[in-house]
Amino acid sequence: MKLKVVFCWSDISGYMAACWRALKASAEVDVFVIAFQALTETAFGDRLMADIPCRLLDLQERQDSKAIEQLVLSQHPDVIVTCGWLHQPYCKLVSVSKLQDTAFVMGMDTPWKDSWRQRLAPLVLKSYLQRMNRVVVTGERSWQYAKRLGIAADRIDRGLYGIDYHSWVPLWAQRSQTDWPRSFLFIGRYIPIKAIDILIQAYREYRQQVEQPWELVCCGQGELKSQLTGEPGIIDRGFLQPDEMQPVWQSAGAFILPSRFDPWPLAIVEAAAAGLPIICTDACGSGVEVVRPWYNGLVIAEENTVSLTKALISLHQRYDDLPVWGKRAQELAAPYATNIWVDRWHALLQTAVES
Repeated sequence: MKLKVVFCWSDISGYMAACWRALKASAEVDVFVIAFQALTETAFGDRLMADIPCRLLDLQERQDSKAIEQLVLSQHPDVIVTCGWLHQPYCKLVSVSKLQDTAFVMGMDTPWKDSWRQRLAPLVLKSYLQRMNRVVVTGERSWQYAKRLGIAADRIDRGLYGIDYHSWVPLWAQRSQTDWPRSFLFIGRYIPIKAIDILIQAYREYRQQVEQPWELVCCGQGELKSQLTGEPGIIDRGFLQPDEMQPVWQSAGAFILPSRFDPWPLAIVEAAAAGLPIICTDACGSGVEVVRPWYNGLVIAEENTVSLTKALISLHQRYDDLPVWGKRAQELAAPYATNIWVDRWHALLQTAVES
């Protein structure tokens, strides 16, 4: 008999849609997703969910606790998966009497930062966390926070996210059929936390220190978009949906993510799966699992223009090594393939029900 699982999620994404689709195709799980409707130009389109049983909530519906409760109850779930603790209508489900026999699983990607808010969190979230049968984290940094929240190690699983790895893998071979591209790629929101200002300044300095500098292609949208305009060598492609990104990934030679804070960016995992060397800051949580310095990429300090400039120059000078680094990157991204994700989730969902 299939387990009925309801995911109570926030924004949809290409990588989560790929995971839900793979889980839906399995024989063991019946999936239903409640998530936020795409409402902005920087949101993934609703069409991502076309073949996944779901209900996408508009701005008013997502704040309606009673309506969400009734929607969940109508699915008769064995397991409810929540995306952390920030959306109160989802959090209130743990107190619904008709769900007292339902298992709960919480996903979290937040790293431990030792702030006063995080130190208070075990007290504020105590009753909510105690209701969780399992907690699924992204990697080592969020595992550390989960432990500090008072969650026992035997209730924590790693592997919250996955990607459609097998659709990315051919890109390395396609890229290798001709000369490896001489081009840097940034994908992310154009906002201060992604360090767009540092990226632009470091790229300017890189261009001054090398002959025949490579282009920097940027894909995204945000308040700092105008800062990219008119910058020599920078090409702004704007925000693209996942099905529009394949040519962009294929024509890139290396990937850059200079974030000031980024809990566990999937863009790094996708770049690795696409066979790209990676430059990221140590603020990027997924770099812990996916980037090995001088093996498949470089990890630098955040808020450091000089370090980023040096990293750009290093990859430029090691051009002949980039295909090897890219191939190694694919190996590090392989554990996040959707088929592995499904195996992982089958096991943890079954454990949640049994507990």
